[in-house]
Amino acid sequence: MELRSVGRTDIQISPIGLGCVTFGREIDEESSYRIMDYAVESGINWFDTAEAYGGGNARTYRRNVLGVDDVREVTGDVGSSELIIGRWMKDRGCRDDVVICSKVSSGSSPENIESAMNASLDRLGIDSVDIYEIHSPDANVPIDESLDALAAHVKAGRTRALGCSNFTEPLLREALQSSERHGYPRFEVLQPPYSLAAPEAENDLFPLCREQQISTTTYSPLAAGFLTGKYTPDRGEFPEGSRFHIIPGHADIYFNEDNFNMVRALRKKADEIGEPMVRLAMAWAMSNPDVTSVLVGARKTEQIDNAIEAHNLGLSPELRAEMSAWGGRSN
Repeated sequence: MELRSVGRTDIQISPIGLGCVTFGREIDEESSYRIMDYAVESGINWFDTAEAYGGGNARTYRRNVLGVDDVREVTGDVGSSELIIGRWMKDRGCRDDVVICSKVSSGSSPENIESAMNASLDRLGIDSVDIYEIHSPDANVPIDESLDALAAHVKAGRTRALGCSNFTEPLLREALQSSERHGYPRFEVLQPPYSLAAPEAENDLFPLCREQQISTTTYSPLAAGFLTGKYTPDRGEFPEGSRFHIIPGHADIYFNEDNFNMVRALRKKADEIGEPMVRLAMAWAMSNPDVTSVLVGARKTEQIDNAIEAHNLGLSPELRAEMSAWGGRSN
């Protein structure tokens, strides 16, 4: 796979990235190693993680948010994704062969960014990450303060580039203006959700990123598994161990009449052209020219194969336009 530049930096990433949220949450360490080994062998050179990705984090979320105190993960370790990636890099001696992106998820105050960065580097067992992102906007902290703190980490060599995830167009624009005004390093990469079931980013975020030469590394091309077609409107029937079973809040995002209509249309088209639903859905996300790279999560190596085959599939403009109109949408 031909590598692509991240924003205005010299960082080069593959058009498919490995989303590592499943490590220690849905799959154990041995399976995680197998996935990472296979990803690198297949030409995928960048891994995306976050301080929030862990079996223990998911259990805490269900207990605090849903009032459900049970065990659905393979480990209770907090930050298990970073821990597993760190042990894998040490075992394989491959730090220089992979691009690592991590995120601060617990708040964007300067003090919290400092502690989160320290904890992530410690779990990963490295001196710096290639890309460091704000996981979600923090309404309690002015963006100037967050960028000032992040700039210090760039200056200290603890990260090579900055990014943000789940930012709206006005918030991204505000951050870019702050960087220009104060001379801070700007966000070089944006990480929004993007799929047939959540296409909104292409309406305003993608044009801004194109204008500013910011890379877009989208996630959830299968809408957290919704586009596999294995779910019904009955929320009590989530397959055990699935993303929706472990993080039930995803159903609030994707479960609606338009999306279920769109899944039916996806299944019909997949049968018509002889391609699996998952491959066709991923190809739709990957075929947008504004998308630099698409993050895919995997619990089996076959899911990496599906992503590569989707990348190689390509879609005609006519088919992509038809798919974009499913679910009552016109984008």
